[in-house]
Amino acid sequence: MTRKQPQRSDPIDLAAKALQHRDRSRTQIDERLARAGVENERRSEALAALERLGYVDDARFAGQRAESLADRGYGDEAIRALLAADGVAPAVAGDAVGSLRPEPERAAEIVASLGASPRTAARLARKGFGEDVVEAAAGGFATDGSEA
Repeated sequence: MTRKQPQRSDPIDLAAKALQHRDRSRTQIDERLARAGVENERRSEALAALERLGYVDDARFAGQRAESLADRGYGDEAIRALLAADGVAPAVAGDAVGSLRPEPERAAEIVASLGASPRTAARLARKGFGEDVVEAAAGGFATDGSEA
């Protein structure tokens, strides 16, 4: 009885499986291929082919991810940090964040929904909104402790 030799997985097939359910950054795909044991040269070739075909596009990924995070109540600072963690270059992340509705508008919607209070300001700070936006949210709270 002969044993079958394990076939090396095609990096394009591995990447396609990773992209099947959602878009991913080039770095995320590269890391998946590396974990699967695909050597550097084959990974580079596969990633170049996927980029040429439009399956991997960091600008598109960053734009979609930034929009999703903004819709979930994240501020610009947190969105930039999360995109960086996904392997998106700072310039690409900056373009994606720049295409969003202005941060003060997004924060105003949250304040309108939750009310102006120190608690809302703390939530905005945790979600990565800028200091000026957080202060404006807290500014809607009257000095005597009642909501304005």
